[in-house]
Amino acid sequence: MTTSVPDPVAITGCGVVSPAGAGLDALRALLDGETAANATPAAEDAEALPPIAVRTVPEIRLADYVGRKGTRRLDRMIGFTLVATRLALESAGAADDDALRARTGVAVGTTTGSVRSVYELAHSIFKPEVGYVPSRFPNSVMNSCAGQVAVWNAFQGVNSTLANGHASSASALRYARNAIRFGHATRVFVGGVEELSPQVAWGWHKSGTLTRDALLGEGCAMLVAEDPALVGDREVLAELLGAEVGYFDPRDRRITPARGLARSVTRLLERAGVPAGDVDLVSLGAASQQGARAVEEYGLRLALGELPTAIRVSDAVGDTYSASGALQAAAVLARWSGGSHPEERHALVTSLGTDGSVGCFLLRRPGA
Repeated sequence: MTTSVPDPVAITGCGVVSPAGAGLDALRALLDGETAANATPAAEDAEALPPIAVRTVPEIRLADYVGRKGTRRLDRMIGFTLVATRLALESAGAADDDALRARTGVAVGTTTGSVRSVYELAHSIFKPEVGYVPSRFPNSVMNSCAGQVAVWNAFQGVNSTLANGHASSASALRYARNAIRFGHATRVFVGGVEELSPQVAWGWHKSGTLTRDALLGEGCAMLVAEDPALVGDREVLAELLGAEVGYFDPRDRRITPARGLARSVTRLLERAGVPAGDVDLVSLGAASQQGARAVEEYGLRLALGELPTAIRVSDAVGDTYSASGALQAAAVLARWSGGSHPEERHALVTSLGTDGSVGCFLLRRPGA
């Protein structure tokens, strides 16, 4: 195997909003079986959802995290991202001066933005009796979450929204790592977000791609990625060694999505200088799509030889689509918190979409 010198990026903070509640500790408690995920949707959504199992974020007051002023017109999806970002900022424990904010970027994975907000805006335009509300428009723009994170935190660095289905979070992490490596930012708040609305749930239900026991979810995870040279004596939760994304048409018999995933994983490990046998943990992404789990596991066996210890956060929080990769990473950090599972040194996070999109990234335990 061709090896190269790893060029890690430090992960110093993590903020999570999930069906377990707010915070990484809440997610850890859920994954450890100490608590249960919220399965009760908001009252206004309950009767509008299709007959499908859901896991939703319990009520979280945005004002408790960012203050009340200016939040009235923000939608739930933006709220998830702002809360997760604030928690990640607190977790990182860095002095947050103006010079650092000027070099702080944002990269958010989300395929469409808030489908609910887009629907409500369109409904108000085409149904005059509903009444058009101009202030709803910003919420309907795909990059609204990334923009609001920058505005609310005065981050002036690179700002990007990555849309790649189930691989959106992997795309965002790849972008963030490159931004830091090539000097475009010294710190990037990076992750993924997804809102489960009746419009989204019905779209999945009618797609014909879900398994009978499908579980749909929502949430957001934001990581703080930093130049290792600036971390000092602060705690590093993990090191990001690399990220890869690709597209492999399911109709192309020459290279199937399983083999495409295997190719992407192999390239990732080669570039990171990590032998396949050194991968101790896999955080799997395939969730509710028919056949996706078998395809993902087959691709990993092709790349790794055998499947190491595996976790699947979607079993607890549901299929979170664009946010899945970020929540998978958060699940790894939760598992490693407090020095747990010290034998696990490298964690591989994988994403697989029904359209043929694949993504993967590699995390290393500090000091491994």
